[in-house]
Amino acid sequence: MPYENREFGQDLPKPVEVGKEYDIEVQETSRRGDGVTRIEGLVVFIPNAKLGDKLRIKITKVGRRSAEAELVGAAEETSETE
Repeated sequence: MPYENREFGQDLPKPVEVGKEYDIEVQETSRRGDGVTRIEGLVVFIPNAKLGDKLRIKITKVGRRSAEAELVGAAEETSETE
């Protein structure tokens, strides 16, 4: 069940873990100017990221409704011809 489809009060395991790295694309910008993406429905805030950036991030904090991450570098490109 994706994180966003949980029932009120139901405590599901988070789809991310502190210290793990993920390749993402920034989907929007928060009111504070942070980049925002979703991993399996969980909102992740990335400081110093811009809309459309394809990045590798490292999760630094996981809360009840969102997570925070730091920028590690550019996302790894994968070849579609493999």
